[in-house]
Amino acid sequence: MRQAALRLFAAQGYRSTTMADIGAAVGIRGPSLYKHVASKHELLAEIMIGTMEHLIADNIVAVSGTDDVREQLRRSVEAHIRYHARHRLEAFVGNREIGSLDQPDQDRVLARRSDYERRFRELIEQGVAQGAFHVQSARIASYSILDMGIGVASWFHEGGEFSVDQLAYQYGDIALRIAGARLHGGTGEEPGSLR
Repeated sequence: MRQAALRLFAAQGYRSTTMADIGAAVGIRGPSLYKHVASKHELLAEIMIGTMEHLIADNIVAVSGTDDVREQLRRSVEAHIRYHARHRLEAFVGNREIGSLDQPDQDRVLARRSDYERRFRELIEQGVAQGAFHVQSARIASYSILDMGIGVASWFHEGGEFSVDQLAYQYGDIALRIAGARLHGGTGEEPGSLR
């Protein structure tokens, strides 16, 4: 039911989707859905909150296992890109439908978004403090990096020029450059050869 709602919200928008539409997509009458879910809004909130919780959980895993702030940023960005490439509908609905959420669910999603952005910003600030990164504004750098990943959901498709992993690695390089990381070894090294 959640996946059917997600596909419909992405295709025709939350407000234009009815419970009857969702019911038809899963092969049951619209009114019967209320045995499983309280409302269409509950489905939207589950999708959007679940998306942010998944992103945060992926980020926590990404930064674990290394104390190198540059590697932590790379891994965080790669996780961000992989999620947006593999969960395009969730990303699309999550960004388009924030205004469709009622309170307190809208605040719950916005709080998780702020937490997620803060994780990237604090990594960049830490890197600046260590001399690994050089930026005027860690906040602008973190917004730029996050926006890159969000954009992936709008154009990436499997079977294209790059695999998800290739894309993630290249975006990791771009993010490190946004953060002002220095490549070692001069210009002879391949892109992504940060050590």
